[in-house]
Amino acid sequence: MDTDNAPVVLVEHFIITSSFLKRDVELDIYYPPGFDNTADVSLLLINDGQDLRKMVFENILDDLYAGDTLLPLLCVGIHCSGDRRNEYGTAQILDYKGRGTTALAYQNFVFGELLPFVRKASNKASFKDKSFCGFSLGGLSAMDIVWNHANEFYRVGVFSGSFWWRTVGQHDILFDEDLHRVMHMQVRKGTYKPWLKFFFETGTLDETADRNNNGVIDAIDDTISLIYELQMKGYDRENDIKYVELADGRHDVPTWAKAFPAFLIWGWGQNNFIPDNN
Repeated sequence: MDTDNAPVVLVEHFIITSSFLKRDVELDIYYPPGFDNTADVSLLLINDGQDLRKMVFENILDDLYAGDTLLPLLCVGIHCSGDRRNEYGTAQILDYKGRGTTALAYQNFVFGELLPFVRKASNKASFKDKSFCGFSLGGLSAMDIVWNHANEFYRVGVFSGSFWWRTVGQHDILFDEDLHRVMHMQVRKGTYKPWLKFFFETGTLDETADRNNNGVIDAIDDTISLIYELQMKGYDRENDIKYVELADGRHDVPTWAKAFPAFLIWGWGQNNFIPDNN
Protein backbone atom coordinates (compact mmCIF):
# COMPACT_ATOMS: atom_id res chain seq x y z
CA MET A 1 0.00 0.00 0.00
CA ASP A 2 1.20 3.49 -0.82
CA THR A 3 0.90 5.08 2.63
CA ASP A 4 1.57 8.55 1.22
CA ASN A 5 -1.77 8.35 -0.59
CA ALA A 6 -3.70 6.54 2.11
CA PRO A 7 -6.84 8.34 3.32
CA VAL A 8 -6.61 10.13 6.63
CA VAL A 9 -9.58 10.19 9.00
CA LEU A 10 -10.05 13.60 10.58
CA VAL A 11 -10.80 13.56 14.34
CA GLU A 12 -12.37 16.51 16.14
CA HIS A 13 -12.88 16.79 19.89
CA PHE A 14 -15.88 18.49 21.49
CA ILE A 15 -17.46 19.00 24.90
CA ILE A 16 -21.23 19.23 25.38
CA THR A 17 -22.59 20.64 28.61
CA SER A 18 -25.59 18.39 29.18
CA SER A 19 -28.60 19.61 31.11
CA PHE A 20 -29.95 16.06 31.22
CA LEU A 21 -26.80 14.52 32.71
CA LYS A 22 -25.70 17.61 34.63
CA ARG A 23 -22.13 17.15 33.44
CA ASP A 24 -19.83 17.93 30.57
CA VAL A 25 -19.74 15.15 27.99
CA GLU A 26 -16.59 14.74 25.91
CA LEU A 27 -16.98 13.61 22.28
CA ASP A 28 -14.63 12.52 19.53
CA ILE A 29 -16.04 12.75 16.00
CA TYR A 30 -14.27 10.71 13.31
CA TYR A 31 -14.92 12.04 9.80
CA PRO A 32 -14.52 9.77 6.76
CA PRO A 33 -12.27 10.89 3.89
CA GLY A 34 -13.99 13.36 1.58
CA PHE A 35 -16.73 13.96 4.12
CA ASP A 36 -17.60 17.49 2.94
CA ASN A 37 -18.23 16.22 -0.58
CA THR A 38 -20.18 13.12 0.41
CA ALA A 39 -23.97 13.27 0.28
CA ASP A 40 -24.86 9.90 1.83
CA VAL A 41 -23.17 9.27 5.16
CA SER A 42 -24.13 6.77 7.86
CA LEU A 43 -23.84 7.61 11.56
CA LEU A 44 -22.43 5.33 14.26
CA LEU A 45 -22.69 6.35 17.93
CA ILE A 46 -20.18 4.59 20.19
CA ASN A 47 -20.40 4.38 23.98
CA ASP A 48 -17.15 4.46 25.96
CA GLY A 49 -15.54 6.71 23.39
CA GLN A 50 -12.47 7.04 25.60
CA ASP A 51 -11.63 3.43 24.68
CA LEU A 52 -11.47 4.39 21.00
CA ARG A 53 -8.50 6.59 21.85
CA LYS A 54 -6.75 3.63 23.46
CA MET A 55 -7.20 1.51 20.33
CA VAL A 56 -6.24 4.43 18.05
CA PHE A 57 -9.55 4.07 16.28
CA GLU A 58 -8.67 6.43 13.43
CA ASN A 59 -5.97 3.98 12.32
CA ILE A 60 -8.55 1.17 12.15
CA LEU A 61 -10.76 3.36 9.99
CA ASP A 62 -7.84 4.50 7.84
CA ASP A 63 -6.88 0.92 7.01
CA LEU A 64 -10.42 0.09 5.90
CA TYR A 65 -10.80 3.23 3.81
CA ALA A 66 -7.37 2.75 2.25
CA GLY A 67 -8.46 -0.69 1.11
CA ASP A 68 -11.67 0.76 -0.35
CA THR A 69 -13.55 -1.52 2.06
CA LEU A 70 -15.76 0.88 3.98
CA LEU A 71 -18.64 3.11 2.93
CA PRO A 72 -18.66 6.68 4.35
CA LEU A 73 -19.33 6.47 8.08
CA LEU A 74 -19.35 9.27 10.64
CA CYS A 75 -18.34 7.82 14.02
CA VAL A 76 -19.03 9.59 17.32
CA GLY A 77 -17.20 8.36 20.42
CA ILE A 78 -19.09 9.38 23.57
CA HIS A 79 -16.88 9.40 26.66
CA CYS A 80 -18.47 7.84 29.72
CA SER A 81 -18.86 9.37 33.15
CA GLY A 82 -17.25 8.03 36.30
CA ASP A 83 -20.56 6.40 37.21
CA ARG A 84 -20.97 3.89 34.38
CA ARG A 85 -23.21 1.46 36.24
CA ASN A 86 -25.88 4.09 36.60
CA GLU A 87 -25.51 5.88 33.26
CA TYR A 88 -25.07 2.74 31.16
CA GLY A 89 -27.88 0.72 32.71
CA THR A 90 -31.27 0.04 31.14
CA ALA A 91 -33.44 3.15 31.00
CA GLN A 92 -36.74 1.68 32.16
CA ILE A 93 -35.60 -1.01 34.60
CA LEU A 94 -33.08 -0.77 37.45
CA ASP A 95 -30.97 -3.80 38.28
CA TYR A 96 -31.27 -5.75 41.53
CA LYS A 97 -28.94 -3.33 43.32
CA GLY A 98 -30.88 -0.31 42.12
CA ARG A 99 -28.26 0.63 39.52
CA GLY A 100 -29.13 2.39 36.28
CA THR A 101 -30.57 5.51 37.92
CA THR A 102 -29.26 7.91 35.25
CA ALA A 103 -29.76 5.64 32.22
CA LEU A 104 -32.98 7.45 31.29
CA ALA A 105 -31.17 10.79 31.53
CA TYR A 106 -28.47 9.37 29.24
CA GLN A 107 -31.10 8.28 26.75
CA ASN A 108 -32.63 11.76 26.84
CA PHE A 109 -29.16 13.23 26.31
CA VAL A 110 -28.67 11.09 23.19
CA PHE A 111 -31.89 12.23 21.54
CA GLY A 112 -32.28 15.71 22.99
CA GLU A 113 -28.70 16.98 22.94
CA LEU A 114 -26.21 14.65 21.26
CA LEU A 115 -27.92 14.04 17.92
CA PRO A 116 -28.80 17.74 17.38
CA PHE A 117 -25.18 18.65 18.23
CA VAL A 118 -23.76 16.07 15.81
CA ARG A 119 -26.03 17.29 13.00
CA LYS A 120 -24.88 20.85 13.61
CA ALA A 121 -21.19 20.02 14.01
CA SER A 122 -21.14 17.86 10.87
CA ASN A 123 -23.43 20.16 8.87
CA LYS A 124 -25.63 17.16 8.05
CA ALA A 125 -29.38 17.55 8.55
CA SER A 126 -29.88 13.79 8.22
CA PHE A 127 -27.94 10.57 7.78
CA LYS A 128 -28.34 7.58 5.50
CA ASP A 129 -28.90 5.45 8.59
CA LYS A 130 -28.03 5.52 12.29
CA SER A 131 -26.54 2.79 14.48
CA PHE A 132 -25.23 2.44 18.02
CA CYS A 133 -22.58 0.24 19.62
CA GLY A 134 -20.65 -0.13 22.85
CA PHE A 135 -18.40 -2.22 25.05
CA SER A 136 -19.44 -4.12 28.19
CA LEU A 137 -22.01 -1.96 30.03
CA GLY A 138 -21.79 0.46 27.12
CA GLY A 139 -22.96 -2.39 24.90
CA LEU A 140 -25.91 -3.07 27.19
CA SER A 141 -26.79 0.62 26.98
CA ALA A 142 -26.55 0.64 23.18
CA MET A 143 -28.76 -2.46 22.91
CA ASP A 144 -31.31 -0.99 25.32
CA ILE A 145 -31.51 2.31 23.44
CA VAL A 146 -31.74 0.73 19.98
CA TRP A 147 -34.28 -1.91 20.99
CA ASN A 148 -36.56 0.65 22.62
CA HIS A 149 -36.13 3.28 19.85
CA ALA A 150 -35.99 1.09 16.79
CA ASN A 151 -37.50 3.74 14.54
CA GLU A 152 -34.30 5.77 15.04
CA PHE A 153 -31.76 3.03 14.34
CA TYR A 154 -30.84 0.25 11.96
CA ARG A 155 -27.98 -1.65 13.63
CA VAL A 156 -26.58 -2.30 17.08
CA GLY A 157 -23.13 -3.65 17.94
CA VAL A 158 -22.29 -5.12 21.33
CA PHE A 159 -18.78 -6.12 22.38
CA SER A 160 -18.57 -8.21 25.58
CA GLY A 161 -22.07 -7.05 26.47
CA SER A 162 -23.18 -6.94 30.12
CA PHE A 163 -26.26 -9.02 29.47
CA TRP A 164 -26.03 -10.40 33.01
CA TRP A 165 -27.92 -7.23 34.06
CA ARG A 166 -30.77 -8.62 36.15
CA THR A 167 -33.53 -7.67 38.56
CA VAL A 168 -32.79 -10.46 41.06
CA GLY A 169 -29.34 -11.36 42.41
CA GLN A 170 -27.96 -14.62 41.04
CA HIS A 171 -27.61 -16.07 44.53
CA ASP A 172 -31.20 -15.23 45.43
CA ILE A 173 -33.36 -18.34 45.67
CA LEU A 174 -35.87 -16.65 43.36
CA PHE A 175 -33.38 -15.96 40.57
CA ASP A 176 -34.42 -17.42 37.23
CA GLU A 177 -32.28 -16.73 34.14
CA ASP A 178 -35.34 -16.85 31.89
CA LEU A 179 -37.25 -14.29 33.95
CA HIS A 180 -34.80 -11.88 35.54
CA ARG A 181 -32.19 -10.92 32.91
CA VAL A 182 -33.38 -7.47 31.89
CA MET A 183 -32.41 -7.30 28.22
CA HIS A 184 -33.66 -10.82 27.54
CA MET A 185 -36.96 -9.93 29.17
CA GLN A 186 -37.28 -6.75 27.11
CA VAL A 187 -36.72 -8.64 23.86
CA ARG A 188 -39.18 -11.34 24.90
CA LYS A 189 -41.87 -8.78 25.69
CA GLY A 190 -41.05 -6.52 22.75
CA THR A 191 -42.20 -6.55 19.15
CA TYR A 192 -40.41 -7.64 16.01
CA LYS A 193 -38.81 -4.76 14.09
CA PRO A 194 -37.81 -6.37 10.79
CA TRP A 195 -35.18 -3.78 9.78
CA LEU A 196 -32.99 -4.17 12.87
CA LYS A 197 -29.61 -5.92 12.57
CA PHE A 198 -27.48 -7.16 15.48
CA PHE A 199 -23.74 -7.75 15.93
CA PHE A 200 -22.39 -9.48 19.04
CA GLU A 201 -18.81 -10.22 20.07
CA THR A 202 -17.58 -12.25 23.02
CA GLY A 203 -14.21 -13.69 23.98
CA THR A 204 -13.59 -17.10 25.47
CA LEU A 205 -11.59 -15.39 28.24
CA ASP A 206 -14.12 -12.57 28.81
CA GLU A 207 -14.49 -13.88 32.36
CA THR A 208 -14.35 -17.13 34.34
CA ALA A 209 -17.79 -17.07 36.03
CA ASP A 210 -20.22 -19.87 35.19
CA ARG A 211 -23.20 -19.37 37.49
CA ASN A 212 -25.27 -22.27 36.12
CA ASN A 213 -22.30 -24.66 35.92
CA ASN A 214 -22.99 -25.62 32.31
CA GLY A 215 -19.37 -25.31 31.21
CA VAL A 216 -19.94 -22.01 29.35
CA ILE A 217 -18.81 -18.69 30.84
CA ASP A 218 -21.62 -16.28 31.63
CA ALA A 219 -20.57 -13.66 29.07
CA ILE A 220 -21.00 -16.17 26.25
CA ASP A 221 -24.03 -17.85 27.80
CA ASP A 222 -25.90 -14.55 28.26
CA THR A 223 -25.12 -13.44 24.70
CA ILE A 224 -26.14 -16.75 23.12
CA SER A 225 -29.34 -16.69 25.18
CA LEU A 226 -30.13 -13.18 23.94
CA ILE A 227 -29.55 -14.29 20.35
CA TYR A 228 -32.01 -17.12 20.99
CA GLU A 229 -34.60 -14.61 22.23
CA LEU A 230 -34.09 -12.57 19.06
CA GLN A 231 -34.55 -15.68 16.95
CA MET A 232 -37.75 -16.53 18.81
CA LYS A 233 -38.92 -12.99 18.07
CA GLY A 234 -38.42 -13.61 14.35
CA TYR A 235 -34.86 -12.54 13.52
CA ASP A 236 -32.88 -14.76 11.16
CA ARG A 237 -29.51 -15.96 12.43
CA GLU A 238 -27.95 -15.79 8.97
CA ASN A 239 -29.27 -12.46 7.72
CA ASP A 240 -30.08 -10.39 10.82
CA ILE A 241 -27.55 -11.48 13.44
CA LYS A 242 -23.76 -11.70 13.38
CA TYR A 243 -22.00 -13.42 16.27
CA VAL A 244 -18.21 -13.37 16.64
CA GLU A 245 -16.55 -15.42 19.37
CA LEU A 246 -12.83 -14.78 19.70
CA ALA A 247 -10.64 -17.59 20.99
CA ASP A 248 -8.59 -16.19 23.89
CA GLY A 249 -10.48 -12.88 23.56
CA ARG A 250 -10.62 -10.94 26.80
CA HIS A 251 -12.75 -8.24 28.38
CA ASP A 252 -10.41 -5.51 27.24
CA VAL A 253 -9.70 -2.84 24.66
CA PRO A 254 -7.19 -4.88 22.56
CA THR A 255 -9.83 -7.61 22.05
CA TRP A 256 -12.50 -5.10 21.06
CA ALA A 257 -10.07 -3.40 18.70
CA LYS A 258 -9.41 -6.76 17.06
CA ALA A 259 -13.15 -7.36 16.58
CA PHE A 260 -14.07 -3.84 15.47
CA PRO A 261 -13.05 -4.18 11.78
CA ALA A 262 -15.34 -7.20 11.44
CA PHE A 263 -18.20 -5.13 12.85
CA LEU A 264 -17.51 -2.24 10.49
CA ILE A 265 -17.26 -4.46 7.41
CA TRP A 266 -20.42 -6.34 8.44
CA GLY A 267 -22.35 -3.11 8.79
CA TRP A 268 -20.83 -0.75 6.24
CA GLY A 269 -18.76 -2.84 3.88
CA GLN A 270 -18.72 -1.63 0.28
CA ASN A 271 -20.74 -4.64 -0.89
CA ASN A 272 -23.42 -4.36 1.79
CA PHE A 273 -26.85 -2.86 1.27
CA ILE A 274 -27.53 0.20 3.42
CA PRO A 275 -31.14 1.48 3.68
CA ASP A 276 -32.00 5.12 3.28
CA ASN A 277 -34.30 5.39 6.29
CA ASN A 278 -32.96 8.14 8.56
